[in-house]
Amino acid sequence: MRLRNVPGSREAIAESIYAINEPEKQKGNWKEIFGNNNPIHIEVGMGKGRFIMDMAALNPDINYIGIEKFSSVLVRGIQKQEELQLPNVRFVRMEAEVIEDVFDKGEIDRVYLNFSDPWPKDRHAKRRLESREFLRRYDQILAEGGTVEFKTDNRDLFDFAVEEVEPAGWKIDELTYDLHHDEKMNEGNVMTEYEERFSAKGNPICKYIISR
Repeated sequence: MRLRNVPGSREAIAESIYAINEPEKQKGNWKEIFGNNNPIHIEVGMGKGRFIMDMAALNPDINYIGIEKFSSVLVRGIQKQEELQLPNVRFVRMEAEVIEDVFDKGEIDRVYLNFSDPWPKDRHAKRRLESREFLRRYDQILAEGGTVEFKTDNRDLFDFAVEEVEPAGWKIDELTYDLHHDEKMNEGNVMTEYEERFSAKGNPICKYIISR
């Protein structure tokens, strides 16, 4: 279970050079934050940041922004980044629902969704990051040819996500129900902390890549 009450976490985030405060003021200007014109990939719900920092280390020509709503979790990623000092990583504490207020149309090239909260009750379906409501939001910020990549061990959530693709006007480019045994899709796969934990228990990992 995620920690949600770390004393001083909000203050640490506000003081960090790697966290962007008042991110809505950067809308349309994110490339200036990094000082280059490299593609920008975001992870919505980055947790402690292992995945996004591993990706940034492997791909120095891509800029990464980690989004997390819980300050007590985000601060762990900031602490790790202060040790690594990767030049192509920044963090934002925010709710995913306001993503259109933070990023301009065409400003983002890829969205990663890793082991998202399943919101299992039907009345909460619109809160799922893979819902058609959220796909509409991603559509507003993704560049032409941009993609969304989603991984989970929750089969019910994955089935829901797959069913949402077509009604939202998207298409499935690649899909697997057992990522680690899919030679093509697993090539170059960077695991998250949850992915390591769940796959070690024998849980198959589902993944899709979708585009408009």
